[in-house]
Amino acid sequence: MSADVWLPLPPGGIEGLPASFDYHFWDGDQDFPSDPARCVFYGVPYMKGPEVPVRPLPRMTSLRVVQTLTAGIDHVLPALPGLPPGVRLCNARGVHEASTAELALALTLASLRGIPDFVRGQDAEEWRQGFRPALADKSVLIVGYGAIGSAIEDRLTPFECARVMRVARSARTTPRGPVHPLAELPLLLPDADVVILSTPLTDDSRGMAGADFLARMKTGALLVNVARGAVVDTKALLTELDSGRLRAALDVTDPEPLPAGHPLWRAPGVLITPHVGGPTSAFLPRAQRLLREQLVRFEAGEPLVNVVATTG
Repeated sequence: MSADVWLPLPPGGIEGLPASFDYHFWDGDQDFPSDPARCVFYGVPYMKGPEVPVRPLPRMTSLRVVQTLTAGIDHVLPALPGLPPGVRLCNARGVHEASTAELALALTLASLRGIPDFVRGQDAEEWRQGFRPALADKSVLIVGYGAIGSAIEDRLTPFECARVMRVARSARTTPRGPVHPLAELPLLLPDADVVILSTPLTDDSRGMAGADFLARMKTGALLVNVARGAVVDTKALLTELDSGRLRAALDVTDPEPLPAGHPLWRAPGVLITPHVGGPTSAFLPRAQRLLREQLVRFEAGEPLVNVVATTG
């Protein structure tokens, strides 16, 4: 009897899948597509919140691989201790870099150049001229210099920034310049006109952009978050926004979805998009390619890509 594979995309749309598995499409519906105990490869439903992806995991006693379609894995990490030993958790490195980096740049430009004000002016049929900050000659700090952070710098390069600073968990050298360790972040924040967050959500990064972090940012600086909402202390950010000292452009929030009536909606100097860094036209072909390549490797017993954790 062949083993089951659960996919978050219809398997009929993915060419070249190995023929030795029984494929089932599950996008987080209440009913499971087959017996979870027979599933050996679990493709996690995409953008379904923290509860849905982990619901079948306690019953997946034959599981060998958990494959997310997100770069972050924080929504499935809590369930790992209950899985059989040797299960590999893989993320979607290579799927979202281009789209997320595009949005990081779009949010930065839109906020600096005042695009939301122009849209409101268009709605009111008002001609609202005036000088706005440019990205040119600005210093940009990227916090979380992994694949997405590097892709963001790719897109910043033509915009004549005065300086791009990079921060990651540990120091290293790249052809573009040094990557500073997190310990040096407090020294770098006061020099940045734009701070872009693209770090994974971990115990260390949760609440990273709190009151001390924000207080170190220079007056008038812009905070851009394309990471996870919980990387930022929302209460501390609201204090800075309400004072007018900082501005923010947020694709992610805490809480998320941001409920109606939340003060962040109407805070001055904030631009909010509803967690749309990943879902673009670039997503589907890249996600399909990743799933196919992982399953080919899995069937052949070859090493998987993007393994970020293995259960003990």
